[in-house]
Amino acid sequence: MTIGDPKLAHTAAVTVAALVVLRLVAAAFTPLTFDEAYYWTWSKHLVGGYYDHPPMVAVIIRLGTMIFGDTAFGIRIVSILLALPMSWAVYRTALILFDSALVAAMSAIFLNVTLMAAVGTTIVTPDAPLLVASSFVLFFLAKVYETGRGVWWLAVGIAVGVSLLSKYTALFFGAQIVLWLLFVPALRHWFKSPWLYLGGVAAFAVFSPTILWNADHQWVSFIKQIGRARVEGITLKYVGEMIPTQFAFATPLVFVLGIFGLTALAKRGSANDAARGLVLVSFWVIFIYFVWHALHDRVEANWFGPVYPAFAIAAAYAAWGVGWDNARGQRAVEFCRKWAFISGVAIFILLIVQTNTGFFSGYRRDASVRSVGVGWSELAHDIEGMRKLTGAQCILGQDYGSTAWMMFYMPKGTCIAQRGDRYRWDNVPEPDAALLKGKVLLVGFFNGPARLKNDFASIEKIGDVMRKRSGVTIETYEVDLADGAKGDVLARTIAPELMRR
Repeated sequence: MTIGDPKLAHTAAVTVAALVVLRLVAAAFTPLTFDEAYYWTWSKHLVGGYYDHPPMVAVIIRLGTMIFGDTAFGIRIVSILLALPMSWAVYRTALILFDSALVAAMSAIFLNVTLMAAVGTTIVTPDAPLLVASSFVLFFLAKVYETGRGVWWLAVGIAVGVSLLSKYTALFFGAQIVLWLLFVPALRHWFKSPWLYLGGVAAFAVFSPTILWNADHQWVSFIKQIGRARVEGITLKYVGEMIPTQFAFATPLVFVLGIFGLTALAKRGSANDAARGLVLVSFWVIFIYFVWHALHDRVEANWFGPVYPAFAIAAAYAAWGVGWDNARGQRAVEFCRKWAFISGVAIFILLIVQTNTGFFSGYRRDASVRSVGVGWSELAHDIEGMRKLTGAQCILGQDYGSTAWMMFYMPKGTCIAQRGDRYRWDNVPEPDAALLKGKVLLVGFFNGPARLKNDFASIEKIGDVMRKRSGVTIETYEVDLADGAKGDVLARTIAPELMRR
């Protein structure tokens, strides 16, 4: 059994813990993104699945809010703390594969300085539990290699099942495992072992709540997410976006080291076949799929989350596991390993400061405030004042993001619903129909009086409310007062994915 160097393990643990503390501070001061507020509404009504994703993100939010209440900190704390077991799994994986405590320690540290892990665990999305679970998939596969014991396939299956409960991207793990076994002749005997297939059974058993939920909801979540693979035309514009976003999400210096490491591992003899094969398939299977996906649709930066544990190991291997014959390559590696940690931490801090204040963009609107709810606490107070002034009994939002923000930031018990896209709120009890028949506020309906005049006996614009960051208006919402609903106020269209069937 590989033990490693206790001093290096201690250094890695202290460093990761310090980074976790930094994220906890950032989490306490940074307002929720609209997706986080949306997932928070899921956590109040836990079920086996949701229109957008499986349920794990709602579960970890529920665990945090049970202890720390309905606060941004409570919503995020479990996701952030999961970086600790994630880092341990990556450390142990690298130690098993490369028998180097230094490579193992830096694998854990490099993973944590990437924005994928730093932001991806601070801002709670399905990618956070997926990133953690994928680290354990990698670790348990390494244990299969190290011990040769079939029982570890059950652990692999459970980890894959948890990954599937987090996000459907985990379906690629099956292909990765098969390719790894084929890649390494010494591992092919597992195809004849019942343990491999029992692991598959375990994965689907863990995943079964989401399968059953989908079966009861016309498979809508499966259709929505798997339907992204549908090709409706070829273009190169999204490929050009993909690499720069990963350069940023990995942080530039870790990205360079990761590429160096993958290149080195591709050479036969650079490490044992099982070690280099596991890292390579864990990265390239998902990467190649998303390159293909980018030929017809945009690939969001966070979708690459499951490759980052392997990518961090490759980066650490490049920095401390390879002797570089090329002088230029050696200098590049030395520069990157010297500054990767400091630059990664600095980028995270600068991003948090920018998001909350807008300082680095001269307080102008930038991409960071599109999804982060800076100013929403004050905005919600203004909307509540209008509701009281007008006597409105309920508030209707135009989109799921602003509706979820209102649900979180406005006083508990306020009647709030999204007027359309009701399939998104299948798990949430609807407002009392009587409340919707009286006065209601419409928030965020552009030109509401003109668009909805046939739905209410009367409707009039009563003003605008502004969302501000550092005193600068970054978004304006129209507020209308409607009364005398002529029918069902809630627009009950079915999910677009089901309409196409």
